[in-house]
Amino acid sequence: MDKIIRATAGDGFLKMAVITARDTVERARAIHNCSPTAAAALGRTLCAASLLGESMKEENATLTIRINGGGPIGSVVAVSDSEGYVRGTVGDPSVDPPRRPDGKLNVGAAVGRDGMLTVSRDIGLREPYVGSTELRSGEIAEDLTAYLLESEQVPSACALGVLVDTDRSIKAAGGFIVQLMPGADEGLIGRLEDNIFMMDQLTTILDEDGPETVFAQVLKGLEYHLVGETPVGYRCYCSRERVEEALSCIEQAELQEMIGAGAPVEISCQFCDARYLFTPDDLRALPQAEKEKF
Repeated sequence: MDKIIRATAGDGFLKMAVITARDTVERARAIHNCSPTAAAALGRTLCAASLLGESMKEENATLTIRINGGGPIGSVVAVSDSEGYVRGTVGDPSVDPPRRPDGKLNVGAAVGRDGMLTVSRDIGLREPYVGSTELRSGEIAEDLTAYLLESEQVPSACALGVLVDTDRSIKAAGGFIVQLMPGADEGLIGRLEDNIFMMDQLTTILDEDGPETVFAQVLKGLEYHLVGETPVGYRCYCSRERVEEALSCIEQAELQEMIGAGAPVEISCQFCDARYLFTPDDLRALPQAEKEKF
């Protein structure tokens, strides 16, 4: 089961969350028919969005991460609700550059480094809170760490990983975020850095041992307490009714042109690839179309 587990350590000066999300990322990979590198880029972003989204306290809030580094993959987008359920999309899911010299998937080359990582938090106010930072590597975890420090002033350490099997399915996926609260001792920071440097590969831990072992390695030598566990997954909120609402908001001339063409219009959801068919009669029945009947 995909889930987020949270813990505190260092007398409350340290908060950590770990996500394991193999099924979530596999569903995204299958929906978008992603190459291994595209699956890794999208999967890492989905895990990051889920970790940040689930931490929001406002009911019905949403969080969106958008990454555009100028690379051949185009934009990578992940949206999370306040329960940590996510959906996402990637510009060109077929992009799969040669692996790095160390044999790992070259997400940085696919995403690019000439662009921004933007996080939008919609908590029901008139305007969402939007923060952004320039990309450092395009590998996503390092970029998210920079965003948390620069835009939210929270010193953090972040790791994200996706392990793709030989048949292109997802074998393991997940990540963690460790955040230091104001007043944290410098010795605590140094210990964390050492632990993270010495830990095993994240996806190997998730695949072979589980998320609890991530806590044990990152927080080695520190007393920590698990404080919560939340199920997460891939969830799209699209529906025919929502598509009808969107169609009702387009320009009147464009809507009438669609009706006048006399052919059914098929609209697909960018997040889950669900398809909705609207006949000319369906389009005429939209509230906006009533202004000018054909």
